[in-house]
Amino acid sequence: MKYLIVNGDDFGASPGVNRGILEANRCGILTSTSVMVDTPWSGRAAALDRIAPDLSVGLHVQIDGEGKGPTPAAGDCLAEVLRQLRRFEELVGHPPTHLDSHHNVHRDPRFLPSFLEAAARCGRPLRWRSQARCVSSFYGRWGGESHPEQIGVEGLLRLLDAEAREGVTELCCHPGYAGPDLKSSYSSEREIELRTLCDPAVRQALAERGIQLLGFRDLPSESR
Repeated sequence: MKYLIVNGDDFGASPGVNRGILEANRCGILTSTSVMVDTPWSGRAAALDRIAPDLSVGLHVQIDGEGKGPTPAAGDCLAEVLRQLRRFEELVGHPPTHLDSHHNVHRDPRFLPSFLEAAARCGRPLRWRSQARCVSSFYGRWGGESHPEQIGVEGLLRLLDAEAREGVTELCCHPGYAGPDLKSSYSSEREIELRTLCDPAVRQALAERGIQLLGFRDLPSESR
């Protein structure tokens, strides 16, 4: 059986990103999100259990210095991840369903041991280190240029045909609305992703391919 987790990164990045992620869950195939806890719009995460009760909510750790000063030394990384875990629980009221990081900085060998330790302490899956195989190529910008064809309906289905295998696959995505508060070069592409995730043809195609949607909270304990 093929299972698909569709995770919207960057919840908290801006009001438009928050709105887009909620819309992709309500009207589309998004089943999960990852929250930034140190932005002015992180507080919206406190309402997720009420406004999106079926949404898995994880922690999107930031340690790359964006808006937070210099990148911490490797020895300080664990303390920073644990601080953000505590902040997440203050905001949301319970532990995250999963862990990942902004710009996937946790894959850096200097920082990976700290993330593995934090994930072990809270008993939650860490992206690329769990039984959910991560696919991160649903992305529409590289080389300084936009590639909308990569994140349209046809692009998504081609990607799933190539990458969705037996077991659990996590599809990373970045839906949202552009706006003045979004400090990211990945802007108009977020709106294309949102339209794709909400297109009824995508849900129908998943059913035809025998792909079942899951959230991280649906994973059995042995998969975590």
